[in-house]
Amino acid sequence: MNFKTALRAADALQQRHAWLAIPVAVWKKFGDDQAGNLAALVAYYAFVAIFPLLLVLVTVLDIVLKSHPALQKSLLNSALAQYPVIGPQLGHSIGPLHQTGLALVIGLLGTFIGARSVATAMQTALNSVWEIPIVRRPGFPWSWLRSFGLILVIGLGLIGTTVLSGIASGAGRVLTGFGASLAALVVSLAANIGLFWLAFRLGTASEVGWRKLRLGAVIGAVIWQVLQAVGGYFVAHQLAHASATYGTFAIVLGLIAWLYLEAELTLYAVEINVVTAYRLWPRSIAPPPYTEQDRRAFQLYTQVEERRKGEDVKVAETGGEKDRKKS
Repeated sequence: MNFKTALRAADALQQRHAWLAIPVAVWKKFGDDQAGNLAALVAYYAFVAIFPLLLVLVTVLDIVLKSHPALQKSLLNSALAQYPVIGPQLGHSIGPLHQTGLALVIGLLGTFIGARSVATAMQTALNSVWEIPIVRRPGFPWSWLRSFGLILVIGLGLIGTTVLSGIASGAGRVLTGFGASLAALVVSLAANIGLFWLAFRLGTASEVGWRKLRLGAVIGAVIWQVLQAVGGYFVAHQLAHASATYGTFAIVLGLIAWLYLEAELTLYAVEINVVTAYRLWPRSIAPPPYTEQDRRAFQLYTQVEERRKGEDVKVAETGGEKDRKKS
């Protein structure tokens, strides 16, 4: 049996079994969408935005909780806990703005607006993965409002879920050690599902309903829980290899690696959601022939390019293969 024959046999096998066909379809769609590039863009803007957003957080906490330094420190540590190993280093690098009055307000607003790019990149990634035509995506000013909503939801939500986990863990100490861990896990997972669900709702065009976004939110929350559990090892491993060569810059490399991993796995969760919602499986891994789901996916990919109302982008079949034609 040569390689081509074996490949076709494997293709036929995966198409007959959903437990194989769905992962293959997700893998193919992730590549078709160039979701790795979208994740890299989100990670880049997240890296650029993280210091301004932490600056805003530290400054606001310093103003609002000036007479409660212990609570102020606890909330800041909760935010930094989202970044295993490198969190303490980030904390040492950030201090509050010391201006007062109008200068402080302008400084905070400018910093906040400057960090909007990460939310805009996330909107682009989510709408691209859901194959929302460009003409039907939110425009200004709604895209800006959604971006600011995303920043608030993700920023405050991550702190809140961390605090809830801590409360659940503390309350669970009256039970056994396993009971405390289970309570913290359940509360944190439930809060993260709600957080992802709301973030996906703000980041995706309104034509995708709440119910369709639910599966992606659940998968994203589970992935996040796993990342928080094993993220310390991952970042420490990256830093161990980078520190000898790059010294202080190893912290930067570790942060970028962590942000990219978060963005990529989140988009995988969304891809699973889209593939199941649109039933885009089975897909062929050795075409031709193409499956009906291949044709459906190609049609969705072309419709994304619709840039004005009245434009109709279709897929035409010529010579047994698919061409993309704009009519």
